[in-house]
Amino acid sequence: MKTTDLALLAAILAASPAFANAQQAPSPAAVPAAPAAPAATPDALAISIAQALLDHLDAGDYAAAEAMFGARMAAAVPAERLQAVWSSLAAQAGAPAGRGEPSVQAQGELQVVTIPLHHANAELLAVAAVGTDGKVEGFRVQPAPAAVATAPAVTADAAFEERDMAVGDGERALPGTLAIPKGAAPAHGWPAIVLVHGSGAQDRDETIGPNRPFLDIARGLAAQGIAVLRYDKRSKARPQDYAGGDITVDSEITDDAVAAVRALRTLPGIDPARVFVLGHSQGATVAPRIAAQAIAADATVAGLVLFAAPSRKLLDIVLEQQRRLAVLDDGHTSDDEAAAIGKLQQQIAKLRAGEDLPADALPLRQPAVYWRSTDAVDPVAEAKAIALPMLVLQGARDIQVVDADWQGWKAGFHADPRTTFKLYPALNHLGIAGKGDGNLAEYSTPGHVDAQLVADIAAWIGAH
Repeated sequence: MKTTDLALLAAILAASPAFANAQQAPSPAAVPAAPAAPAATPDALAISIAQALLDHLDAGDYAAAEAMFGARMAAAVPAERLQAVWSSLAAQAGAPAGRGEPSVQAQGELQVVTIPLHHANAELLAVAAVGTDGKVEGFRVQPAPAAVATAPAVTADAAFEERDMAVGDGERALPGTLAIPKGAAPAHGWPAIVLVHGSGAQDRDETIGPNRPFLDIARGLAAQGIAVLRYDKRSKARPQDYAGGDITVDSEITDDAVAAVRALRTLPGIDPARVFVLGHSQGATVAPRIAAQAIAADATVAGLVLFAAPSRKLLDIVLEQQRRLAVLDDGHTSDDEAAAIGKLQQQIAKLRAGEDLPADALPLRQPAVYWRSTDAVDPVAEAKAIALPMLVLQGARDIQVVDADWQGWKAGFHADPRTTFKLYPALNHLGIAGKGDGNLAEYSTPGHVDAQLVADIAAWIGAH
């Protein structure tokens, strides 16, 4: 659905929502591209255009870079926004150290060019979608994937096994994996948990660069006697389901998570009275909503684990992150950056006032129906309404879901004996330990979810 991960930029250092839109429907030609040699192949032409875009960015000529964009892309990412993003890369990933060999993949009418970017502290990928008119219809920078594309196999001596499991029915079903303890189940069955992703097109392992938080959590819990279901998010497995643009937070996250809860409760060897939901990032925001809808469908949820959980409206977090991005490179907000932030504030205000807005006047160019559905989510109030046991987990080095969100949960549930809070001083947004101030570049460093965090989840489930 989107490559921005909305406000929760767990996987992407900088991205344009126009990139995802362009993959479905490229915008019409607006200004002809610079002429190329007649003999150039489409791949070679696309590579030369992508390289030229990077050359402009490296030279600080952001107006020239913007001039290479198609109309929708230029509206989504004007020069001042592009400058804020590009200038922040060195602060996050270290000094640039050259580029790697480009590759090209055709996607409909687009040529999608991927160029490795070598930095002192991280390996990144620049991805540019080039239209038939030579215009750049989408652009993003993201951590380079792990060298090994597939998760390591479960070892023969592991205390659990993994099985394929679908979530949903028919052609719309989502592929998933069930990790389940070996041996005879307890009398009432194994306790079980469904993992619900953060924002963006996430796979079942929640792969972010070389890291796989959900793989670590699933296998860590399964080794401690808890069955775990994880699945590819619909925006990853079936983006075509959103081609009409009528996506909501429920069609993106809630509905599939409820289906996963219902499916897990019916499996042999699972205790249907002890099925839990773990939500990470945006998944934690809607976890109370998932539980409420599952319960309404006669699918009991025993409790919630909220990991890096926003307690505020998503649009408010989007605005906050724009402000943070503006000062990331030099500690100051320029006049252009201030203007872009002011424009975003106006867009949010008009959206909340119910005004009809054209696509290029919507925050991050996401559909109004989506933003209004997220704005209707009040995670703290919805959690109070269902009154379930909760375990709230937060890394103190998290730069995406910050102390204001942690304090929002504390204020709402500090006196509730059913709620347990765990704060981890060294952990980031992925639950991986680090030192110093948190930064996005560390998402490119291989690591694993903290074993104590996994043990705390297992112990809490064991007590419920």
